[in-house]
Amino acid sequence: MTNLAVLGIYLLIGLVIKRAGKFPDNTAQVLNLYVIYAALPGVIFTKIPSLQFSTDLLIPVIIPWVLLCISAVFIYAVGRLLGWSRSIIGALLVCVPLGNTSFFGFPMIEAFYGSDAILYGLLYDQFGSFFGLAIYSTVIIALFAEGADGETSRPSVLGIGKKIILFPPFIALVIALFIKDLQYPPIFAELVQSLAVTLVPVIMVAVGFQLKFRLPKGSKTPLFVGLVTKLLIMPLITIGLLWSFGFDSQLVQVTVFESAMPPMITAGAVAIMAGLAPSLAAAMVGYGILFAFVSLPLFYQLLQWLA
Repeated sequence: MTNLAVLGIYLLIGLVIKRAGKFPDNTAQVLNLYVIYAALPGVIFTKIPSLQFSTDLLIPVIIPWVLLCISAVFIYAVGRLLGWSRSIIGALLVCVPLGNTSFFGFPMIEAFYGSDAILYGLLYDQFGSFFGLAIYSTVIIALFAEGADGETSRPSVLGIGKKIILFPPFIALVIALFIKDLQYPPIFAELVQSLAVTLVPVIMVAVGFQLKFRLPKGSKTPLFVGLVTKLLIMPLITIGLLWSFGFDSQLVQVTVFESAMPPMITAGAVAIMAGLAPSLAAAMVGYGILFAFVSLPLFYQLLQWLA
């Protein structure tokens, strides 16, 4: 609980400095860029050398894609059944399947499982959530967001591929895997270790800085359905999918834990920029993180009981 309280304080610091009005409006974006270009690669280079390859490592790679398909079909079906607008359906199709598995997930994993477990979250995030953001969200935006002329813009395969290949943590992951068995020079080892320890405080302050809790008018039902699906139904589905593997493995527990993360901040931003129910997308992110401080400890206790 101490670690969870520390995360809450980091989040509160972000909220306070936002309200203080002394920091530029783009502070969160700057902090996010630091995480992407420095802290997260530091974690990758620090943790990858301890990675032992096995078929079990496919679990955190495959599960996010299975959940993406299930949740997307479910949200679309519920949206059509309840007569939601294309904008609302599109916003939830972006926000629900894509979890905050790095900017919120890594600090939570460290708080509950320790820093070594971040490695499993890294696999879930990079091969699941990040690829989903780059590929899946682009397709959804193309199908549901209208341009100025009322037409939808089609995603470019080249553009998607370039976005993936040039993403700094992905580059770091590829390099780290290639040099996995080499011993780092002392100065490089010290550098990546010092960068890695900045990940959690910087991420959580950035998350707190950009939180919004405004409840969108006329969107209470979509917000409720979206959050229940993301924070409750998806991790329960993951538990069902992984039941035969047992829950005494940290890899399995972290996979379930990642599936229980709230909506991804970047996914919410993408939906907002595309004009897909902006207030709903912002509320999904803000309230999702708030409620996750309650739901994640409960799922952690459930996993300990199952183990």
